[in-house]
Amino acid sequence: MPDTPFGFALPGGQPPDPNDPQQMQQFLAGLQQLMAMSSSGGGPVNWDLARQVATTSLNSEGDPAVTAADRAAVDEALRLADLWLDPATALPSGVVTTAAWNRNEWIFNTLDVWRKLADPVADRMVNAMGDLVPPEARAQLGPMAAMISSLGGALFGGQFGTALAKLAVEVLSAGDIGLPLGPSGTAALVPANIRAYGDGLDIDAGELRLFVALRETAHQRLFGHVPWLRGHVLSAVEAYANGIRVDREAIEEALGRVNPADPESMAELQLEGIFTPDDSPQQQAALRRLETVLALVEGWVTHVVEQSAGSRLPNVVRLSETFRRRRAAGGPAEQTFAALVGLELRPRRLREAAALWAALTEHRGVSGRDALWEHPDLLPDDEDFADPAAYAAAADTTVLDLSALDDLPSHDEGNPENGPKQD
Repeated sequence: MPDTPFGFALPGGQPPDPNDPQQMQQFLAGLQQLMAMSSSGGGPVNWDLARQVATTSLNSEGDPAVTAADRAAVDEALRLADLWLDPATALPSGVVTTAAWNRNEWIFNTLDVWRKLADPVADRMVNAMGDLVPPEARAQLGPMAAMISSLGGALFGGQFGTALAKLAVEVLSAGDIGLPLGPSGTAALVPANIRAYGDGLDIDAGELRLFVALRETAHQRLFGHVPWLRGHVLSAVEAYANGIRVDREAIEEALGRVNPADPESMAELQLEGIFTPDDSPQQQAALRRLETVLALVEGWVTHVVEQSAGSRLPNVVRLSETFRRRRAAGGPAEQTFAALVGLELRPRRLREAAALWAALTEHRGVSGRDALWEHPDLLPDDEDFADPAAYAAAADTTVLDLSALDDLPSHDEGNPENGPKQD
């Protein structure tokens, strides 16, 4: 553990002596260099830095341009996919516009939602960094003591930017990871990533693109026409994030490797392990809510896509299983969140959720199945996944009385305590 009054040291690893004006001046000069990279925009994370780091990383590794042919193929696939979905769901089209993004455009268009997801945890890390400054050091630093905390915004921003760059190389569409990341109504594919993913599948490129387009347009219908769902999913993530604990010793150890005279030393930091989930009943309940809603979203998308493409795409069974394994294993977002904020966006019961929606279609029909999205308290809970057929049969005899739900709290107001009925 570094023995420094600020959590990090002068060049050469030596702590500054608070009683030595020359050392303090040297330390503060280096600190000011770091503050130039520190948080901006009033939030706990320097998202400008995150975007800059991500862009630099992508540009060094390569970001294939989207050609006119790419745009035409993506537009055609999304429009056709949207038409195929019509008989499979009672929800109308959610596609307002189509887009073909390169990797940098994916980051640009999803960064606002990433901010909402990461800021709660990052805020606690930044506050914990401020607490590392002893009272006697705060007195000597004066107003600059607050800058110690803002250093956390730069640290987290740089790390998150690196993670986003890795993620941008893997995602296939705006809704690929089951979260409403992109602008509402914009169905978007990432052609370069779809081509790279298809290289190992031995499936026609057009068929793969259309399958991804079906998944994307299904996500757009669900999030576009279930008004409470976007806020409910994001608040479920926030509720879980609010239970994440910050390991102050891990922060202090990480900061001990920062040289204030060398801002590049921040790029070498690894923040993994700083955040750990709490084992409290409240945290476990939040995790169940999150896993359940992710599974229900992904299961519904899987089911309606299979229904839409069953007689049209020759490899639909193979593609469905490939994507199911990809998502059940955690998908491209799991490493990003697990490493940075201790949060896994994994629909662990995806197969059961898809079977549940299929059973509901059999018993209630398409309209009856999709009517369950009218309110979160109508949805199945995690216990219902155990026997989809029994749940669907019971639901078949239940008359949905939405008026009885009018007085329940709204789930799209961003209250993390609101959740499905299982808790």
